Amino acid sequence: MTPIDGTGMTATYLQQLESMRPALLRFAILQLRNESMAEDVVQESLVAVLEKPQQYAGRASLRTYVTGILKHKILDTLRRNSRLQALPDEDGQQDDDAIDALFNASGHVLAMPRDWGDPDAALHQKDFFRVMELCLEKLPPATARIFMMREWLEMETAEICKELEISPSNAWVMLYRARVRLRECLDLNWFGVKDKD
Repeated sequence: MTPIDGTGMTATYLQQLESMRPALLRFAILQLRNESMAEDVVQESLVAVLEKPQQYAGRASLRTYVTGILKHKILDTLRRNSRLQALPDEDGQQDDDAIDALFNASGHVLAMPRDWGDPDAALHQKDFFRVMELCLEKLPPATARIFMMREWLEMETAEICKELEISPSNAWVMLYRARVRLRECLDLNWFGVKDKD
């Protein structure tokens, strides 16, 4: 691998950055709900990495490093555009029925979730991120968006409510639904698959 332009970047490094672009763009579109703004933040993130390659110390994977930069660019964009469209009201009846089916009449869980082993170790496996991304795509867009704002962008509930113009109770219900559906999806498509091996 020969460095390019004396920057220390290799062709492999540049190819890795380019291969990340589609996943970064999907995530940015999910958060910003605007393809043009999403393209801009992804481009800014990649340019930031290319302009200062020495900043990447290799302590985390390149994807984690670039995703961290993207996270901050998305937050900056959300804060700049503080008046985003309100989430449309969704008919939650189908979700409510699915959630109710997980519990008995006294409110106890009917089936305990499978043992997921060491979730921290799973997070470091790149296949996990692919499955997680697929599970997020199966969620209603508004539900996936609020989940990622809270859990990945680490925004406070009050800030999310202000950005999305929703009440705290609506936010918590949507977060609960997202977590239940993601748990089911990961249980079937990640943790359950590993049990069969």
